[in-house]
Amino acid sequence: MVADSYGILARWTIYFSKLFHVHEVYDIRHIEIRTAESLVPKPSAYELQLAIEWLKSHKPPGIYQIPRELFKARGRTIRPHIYKLINSIWNKEK
Repeated sequence: MVADSYGILARWTIYFSKLFHVHEVYDIRHIEIRTAESLVPKPSAYELQLAIEWLKSHKPPGIYQIPRELFKARGRTIRPHIYKLINSIWNKEK
């Protein structure tokens, strides 16, 4: 049984190398995965709307001390600003 991350990655590398007849990968620690597009799609405004609607009321605020009721009560007003912030974070990856 393989338990460490490099062992698991090595096992999968061997499996897929045999499956796809690839024999060029020797050191799995230097493998980089590059894709033409993001693996996870950009968050949509609809997803933000659903997330705000699904927030449960009367729960303690998170680490930034912003009450959930604020998001729910002022959702339509602040939603575009939150969405702009989320997109900025998503694009800068910071």
